[in-house]
Amino acid sequence: MTEHNIPDVYALPTPCYVIDEKKLIENLEILHGVQERTGAKILLAQKAFSCYHLYPLIGEYLAGTACSGLFEARLGAEEMGKENHVFSAAYRESEIDDIISYCGHIIFNSFTQLDKYRDRVLNAGKKIGLRINPEFSTQEDHEIYDPCSSKSRLGITRKNFRADDLDGVSGLHFHTLCEQNSDELERTLEAVEEKFGEFLPQMEWVNFGGGHHITREDYDIPRLEKCIRHMQEKYGLDVYIEPGEAIALNAGYLVTEVLDLTENDMPIAILDTSAACHMPDVLEMPYRPPLYGSGQAGEKAYTYRLGSQTCLSGDMIGEYSFDEPLKIGDRLVFGDMAIYSMVKNNTFNGMPLPAILLLKKDGSTEVLKDFGYDNFKARL
Repeated sequence: MTEHNIPDVYALPTPCYVIDEKKLIENLEILHGVQERTGAKILLAQKAFSCYHLYPLIGEYLAGTACSGLFEARLGAEEMGKENHVFSAAYRESEIDDIISYCGHIIFNSFTQLDKYRDRVLNAGKKIGLRINPEFSTQEDHEIYDPCSSKSRLGITRKNFRADDLDGVSGLHFHTLCEQNSDELERTLEAVEEKFGEFLPQMEWVNFGGGHHITREDYDIPRLEKCIRHMQEKYGLDVYIEPGEAIALNAGYLVTEVLDLTENDMPIAILDTSAACHMPDVLEMPYRPPLYGSGQAGEKAYTYRLGSQTCLSGDMIGEYSFDEPLKIGDRLVFGDMAIYSMVKNNTFNGMPLPAILLLKKDGSTEVLKDFGYDNFKARL
């Protein structure tokens, strides 16, 4: 990566997340186009991006929000106020009534949960869905994100699907993808139809789940739209899609400062950000985040291992090369940091949470949120 849209990184506090409004709108326009051409409804999966300051903007383009529990349900209802769908592997008795009040579609992961809460949902005039597991894995590199892996807790398999217990059920939900193209969706639909096709004619809607990288440059949108129309025309279904990454893909940065330079078999740069605290997927997935102006190790003249202030020895971001030697005080900008960063960050070691800034279309920046000691203390 060679360029970013931030005019002056040295004018920003570090570490900080910067949300790029212009790029976010570009993504939203692509997604809105899919809705306009097909009639499908696209929902923001808040588990990937929950910066509610941008919900009014997102709501101008998308149909609503998707959530995974009570707090996200309330956030979507209060801050966007459009369609709100919820799925959880199990719901708490103490929370279900509030969840029903916030959501129009409640999706259950088992017939046990369906039987327990069915009457409450129907009496509230809300729609019931079931999450199915088509037992079709599309993951090779990231097994941690494979909901169709062996012994998965997510979704009802055909063997455990009770055809005689569908009273009040109006839709089916599935999720098999992670950062993937529409060819894998097409293959997933074949598995869904093979295992659950007999039940689709009696449904009103189907939810394709998330993991669709619709706004990626090489994504095959015509194939996606073909998949949507197939389910609409063959079964008369309303189609929902709930991507998270696609909405804010490449629409955020993480700006950090070089605090120190050390050496142990190779040059090491200590940054004021942390993989463990500020971009956990770097260690969980794992992956090597893009860094503007850098190359692979050995590609450019000067290679460094980039790490954090924390005491965790494995809190390393990766090895990157640069045209010039790094200096203490240099600013580095990591890309694609709007998704799965703010929603997953933490204060391990007492690391401060990065401020959240908005880079506006006119090039100016606005601080949406900053954090201090009280935010650290309040979590403990």
